Parts: sequence; structure tokens; C-alpha cells
Amino acid sequence: MINPASCIKNIFVEREIADLPHTREILARAAKLRLPVAMVDSPSIPGLEPNQYPENLTKGKQNLLLCRNRGHFFKPCPGTKEYQCCGYQVLNIGMNCPMDCVYCILQAYLNTPWLSSFVNVDDLLAELAEAFATEPERRWRIGTGEFTDSLGIDALTGLSRELVPFIGQSPNAVLELKTKSAAIANLQGLAHHNRTIVAWSLNSPAIMKAEEWRTATLDERLAAAAQCVDWGYQLAFHFDPIIDHPGWREGYTETIHRLFTAVPAEKIAWISLGALRFLPLLKPIASRRFPKSRFLSEEFVTGLDGKQRYFRDRRVELYRHIFGALTARAAKRTCIYLCMESDEIWREVCGFAPDEAGGLAAMLERAVF
Repeated sequence: MINPASCIKNIFVEREIADLPHTREILARAAKLRLPVAMVDSPSIPGLEPNQYPENLTKGKQNLLLCRNRGHFFKPCPGTKEYQCCGYQVLNIGMNCPMDCVYCILQAYLNTPWLSSFVNVDDLLAELAEAFATEPERRWRIGTGEFTDSLGIDALTGLSRELVPFIGQSPNAVLELKTKSAAIANLQGLAHHNRTIVAWSLNSPAIMKAEEWRTATLDERLAAAAQCVDWGYQLAFHFDPIIDHPGWREGYTETIHRLFTAVPAEKIAWISLGALRFLPLLKPIASRRFPKSRFLSEEFVTGLDGKQRYFRDRRVELYRHIFGALTARAAKRTCIYLCMESDEIWREVCGFAPDEAGGLAAMLERAVF
């Protein structure tokens, strides 16, 4: 099993945050691993210039920058008004990921090649506390997996050991930690109080093997999920992106069978489905970095959000098969939903639109609160 944090070869520290408690803790772990550490005077890494992006991205993923987040940690998910959005709140703990998926949208979204971890954790927790206090009646669904993998370098940063107990004390908040790793060791023994959901992205075995580099295997992800159940956590799973490929029916059916064989259905809070969609800029970037991959060369149409998508009929066919296989085995409490799709697609696949069930946000809240 690959621990994504083990892919890091160098650590750089923004000088102004060198004495912060979280920085010192990370550097103590780095010393045990004998990782080289260098100080920098600005939030950048020498030799990895942004104007050479994305050619230096593969090398950049081996370098971690510890720095301060000078903006907001906490903001709404950047959804699109043309499609149904779930009202998720994004907690930004860092940028980029040590794993390397061919379809990863961060390749076309970021402009720096290295990994960043924000170490002003006291500011992060204070921002959360202020938001909770300002709207005490609101129910918050929070995720850290928008701009990085939630647990990809947690073995080194240890952030989960601070964040999970903090959310555990917040009765109106739920934290989702979404990952393609099996790096769950820091979650053992935490006072999560059923307020943290550990989630995995899943795909057809063929896609996981060919297009998701340095990630945990399907067996490793499901074994980690089963272990989290033993530690009292709720689970979630995301079939996103669903990719059309030879044998896709058999592949997704196999993954779903293995999922429900590995973990109890009643422990799954939600499962999302999202067909492949990507910014047009991603195709030339991914094609240069992964020349053997072919799925981005299929025929796509531009969606209302400006992203490339499969044609409507193809998306519906993919969704119907996977949705049917999931609903046949899922518990009644599990919310199975489509990510960033229109009401029309919802009705064709699920038989209803979210507003007819109180809205997608309410559907997800009912699954956990």
C-alpha cells in the first residue's frame, strides 16, 4: 500500500510561520522521516516556477510548502446555478494532492505545481467557530476535499487529529473527509461524536488501475472504510467521475458489489454520482502528462457551466445503471444523489427532482442529522 505522504521528498517552510505550533509538529514528524527542510521568504518553492506549469507538476507533487492561508478558509462550494448543487461548505486546508489522477480538475485550476499545507490552524478553527456562532441554527455540511485530498498527507500534517474533535463538539456541523488513500491511522481514538463522515471516491476497477496514479486500490479503500466503521464513523462514497469505457457496466457493477460486501449498508450516509466533466483546458494538459490515456478524446458537449460533458443520453444511460445497482442494495437512510445535474436528468434517472423532496441540501441533512 502506498501512503501518499511518502511521496514527499522535500519540505519548504515560509519563514514567518516557522514557529507556529502546527509547523513545529509537522517538522518533528519530518525529522523522524529524515526529510530535508528549507526556509523560504515567500510562499513559493525555488526551482518550481509557475510559468513552467504544468510541465513541472509531476516534480512539484514531491515538494510540500508549509505556509499561511491569507484568505478565508471557509466558503461555499463553487457550484453552478444551472445545475442542482448540494449546498456544501468548503474548508480549504491546502492546495494540490500527492496522488495523480488523469482526470483531476486541479491540473487546470491551479497555477502552482507544489503541495501546500496551511499551518495557521488556530485561524482556521477560529473562523469555523465564528461561523457557527453567527448562525447557530444552521446545519453545516463541511468538506476539506475540494482543493486537495482530505487525508492524502494527513500522516505528516496530523490535521485530522485537531479538526475531527473540534467538529465533534459542534452539534450542528458534519465534517466529510474525502480521500482516495487508505491513510486513516490518525482517525483512531478521536472523539468524533458521530460528526465526521469518512468518504472515498470509487470507480470501475479498470479506471482506478489505469487513471488514478499513487492511489489506494479498491480493496485498500474498502478495508479502510470497514476499519472506520469499527471506530464508529459514518461513511460516504462518491462515484465521480463516472467514465465511459469498455466494460463499464461490469466494472461499476463489480465495484458496487464489493462495496456492499465490505461495509454495512446502514453505515453509509450518502453516495454521489457524477459523470465526467472537465474544463476545456484540462484536455491538453492531461494529454501531455498522460499520453497513453484516451478517454478525454471521446466526444463531448459543452454544458451550461462551460465544462465538457458526455451527451445527455449517454449520461442518463450511465446513471441509470449505477443508480439502479446502488438502490437495490443501499439502506433506506442513505441519500443517493446526482452531483451537478439538471432537474430533467434527475427525473429521468431518479424519478423525481430534488425540490420535490425538500431540496438536495435537506435530503443530505436528513441522512446525517
